[in-house]
Amino acid sequence: MDTAAAEWTSAGDTGERRGCGRLLGAWFAGLLLAGVGVTVGFRVADGDGLTPVPQLLAFLPWLLVPTGVALLLSLFARWWTGLVGAVVLLGLLAWYIEPYGKIGDPDGTAVASLRVLTSNVEFGHATDALVAAVRREKPDIVFVQECEQTCDATLRDALSTDYPHRAARIADGSKGSVVLSRFPLTSADPVPGTMAMPGAVADVRGHAVRLQLAHPMPPLPGRTGLWRRELGELRDFAADTGTDGTPLVLAGDFNASQDHAAFRRILDTGLRDAARLTGHDRTPSWPARTTPTFGAQIDHVLLSPHFAARTTRFLDLPGTDHRALLADVTLHQPG
Repeated sequence: MDTAAAEWTSAGDTGERRGCGRLLGAWFAGLLLAGVGVTVGFRVADGDGLTPVPQLLAFLPWLLVPTGVALLLSLFARWWTGLVGAVVLLGLLAWYIEPYGKIGDPDGTAVASLRVLTSNVEFGHATDALVAAVRREKPDIVFVQECEQTCDATLRDALSTDYPHRAARIADGSKGSVVLSRFPLTSADPVPGTMAMPGAVADVRGHAVRLQLAHPMPPLPGRTGLWRRELGELRDFAADTGTDGTPLVLAGDFNASQDHAAFRRILDTGLRDAARLTGHDRTPSWPARTTPTFGAQIDHVLLSPHFAARTTRFLDLPGTDHRALLADVTLHQPG
């Protein structure tokens, strides 16, 4: 009699623990699905939302991990609604991980080849590493973000012979930027922004090419409106430049990936991402300390349809949280 009662009590306790475990599993699965679902919902709606949605969108491919965990928890908990929701989210994530933007080569004759390098040197800390990379890789045009007074002085001393032409606005901290060029430059209006975004027109072997550095504000919590507005300024600039048929290279730290609607608006003006053209659209450039295992691609070289991209490479520079991006491109005459 006592043995039977003990067995009944033990079975009841086991069933109760199993029920609590399933309830807890379903609860955690629901939390994960809610967070991922809101983020993916903004991606479906072609919007960026408010904090923390823009920050999560930067790492959209990695949302596969919590979604997969939620699927397993739902299966364990026998929560069939959660299981279906997880499968739907996995399908949507797989769809949106595909590359975004136009591809294709120009129809006209190739008239010039050039190498472009963009690098965020993080308050100038990676300037020496950048100088070494420039001397090694020999780019024709260099876009430098977060170049303050010491950075500017170092670039002048080390590179002015090989890069006699420049467009720059030097300021403290992260606000300074420089464009260095082997080709002659004429001045052009900058794009307005909190951090400097200088521009110029380069004479590339007799062909005018508009150069524009990009460095909008990052989507800091509570300041996503400013981030969106400055990306909108770059979008408006790209749209206006495209109307006159001038070849354009728009490069820098965009603080945005292809999973941000505000960045896709820039691509929708007709620009093409050099990394996308060369099959490296998901290669991360930030944060450098965790790449290439984990990160987001927020550094870009965008090209008007006058250009073909031959190769792109991401370079690790000590002292900065960004990887530099090197692109070999070819300018074509209109077909």
